Amino acid sequence: MHLSYGTVRESPRQVIYAVRVYDAILALHEIDDVAARMRERLAHRGEPSAEIVVVQGDAKETLRLFGSPYSVNRVRNAMFSAAIRWTPIEID
Repeated sequence: MHLSYGTVRESPRQVIYAVRVYDAILALHEIDDVAARMRERLAHRGEPSAEIVVVQGDAKETLRLFGSPYSVNRVRNAMFSAAIRWTPIEID
């Protein structure tokens, strides 16, 4: 599974992390696992309460976003205005 991530600035000290899944359609438990692994990674960096949105799909019509409704809305708006820069990531 190929992953990348991007951020949406919420405030000067708070960001929402979006993790994009390529080449796979994940089941809900797998999406939860990706979000949990990203949270764990961020907790090790000192961000224990990071907000995560998991994105899958490759076209505007097939995109599905998973996370809290507020964060999903913020990430969706940022994606459609091309305000997210995606960076490859490996999370184990």
